[in-house]
Amino acid sequence: MKRNLAWIVFLLLATTWILVRHNQPAPYQKDSGLVFGTVYNITYQHKESLKNEIEAELRRFDGSLSPFNDTATITRINRNEPVEADTFFTKVFRRSMEISRETDGAFDITVAPLVNAWGFGFKQGIFPDSTEVDSLLGFIGYHKVELTAEGRVAKQDPRLMLDCSAVAKGYAVDVVAQLLASRGVQNFMVDIGGEVVVHGHNPQEARWRIGINKPVDDSLSLNQELQTVLHVSEAGIATSGNYRNFYYRDGKKYAHTIDPRTGYPVQHSILSATVIAKDCMSADAYATAFMVMGLDEAVRFVEARPDLDAYFIYSDENGRTAVYQTQGMKQYLSDSQPNEAPQE
Repeated sequence: MKRNLAWIVFLLLATTWILVRHNQPAPYQKDSGLVFGTVYNITYQHKESLKNEIEAELRRFDGSLSPFNDTATITRINRNEPVEADTFFTKVFRRSMEISRETDGAFDITVAPLVNAWGFGFKQGIFPDSTEVDSLLGFIGYHKVELTAEGRVAKQDPRLMLDCSAVAKGYAVDVVAQLLASRGVQNFMVDIGGEVVVHGHNPQEARWRIGINKPVDDSLSLNQELQTVLHVSEAGIATSGNYRNFYYRDGKKYAHTIDPRTGYPVQHSILSATVIAKDCMSADAYATAFMVMGLDEAVRFVEARPDLDAYFIYSDENGRTAVYQTQGMKQYLSDSQPNEAPQE
């Protein structure tokens, strides 16, 4: 009798332990590494690490859209080889064309020859003069390239080259987020080089905290002082700025953002643009477009788009750092700051 009672007690305790363990929430995994010449950090709630799957997906992505990969789809297209566009390339190309039309060419993935000529691309070019810029503009323009029904890229000029660096990293974040969601992960943050997607809640069961850096000239990325912190969920976030990618020549500062419409580096008062959108690919592309537009045009554009929110840091007419944010951005800020009148 005593043995039976002891056995029953043991079974009850074992069952209770199993139920308690089963009902415990899965731990948060933290994976990091290098990809596309930058750092990725991914935090997600899952019973085990998915790092191998994540990196396999990123390698597939690299084989499609990395201009540094000699066998990548985009590299072969730039060499005018007969290649059928893969799914990654096709989605980026089509979304890029949509945003190019919406922004009247402020965003344009055919800008590669100009980016290279100014020394910011995947080939180091010679500093261009006005004659060379005018010549390059002859085969720059999103309307000069299309994706055929057969999945081939058709160019009006074989010298036309594509540069998806201003949108591909954001899409890579979306791709990893989609992978996590397909594995049943509900709470995660994917960060690749500062482009971010967040879903659900963080380990403290609150919205994810995403910092916006102060736009201090910092080509080595040593300064990590924050301008503000966003509290976000269910969104893609991207920041574009000229305070880390620039160089000086003959005493003049040249920003890495090239205006595809003029052929020259932008010379606007806007220092950085942070965009929140439904997906990171769109946020990435619009952030770049806003840097090209400048503050006045960017504010007009984003205020007419209820699907976008933006936080602009700019230099006012007195050289002081100022902020303009959309009304919708205030819901993400712990300490909302009032808008200041845009000054270009």
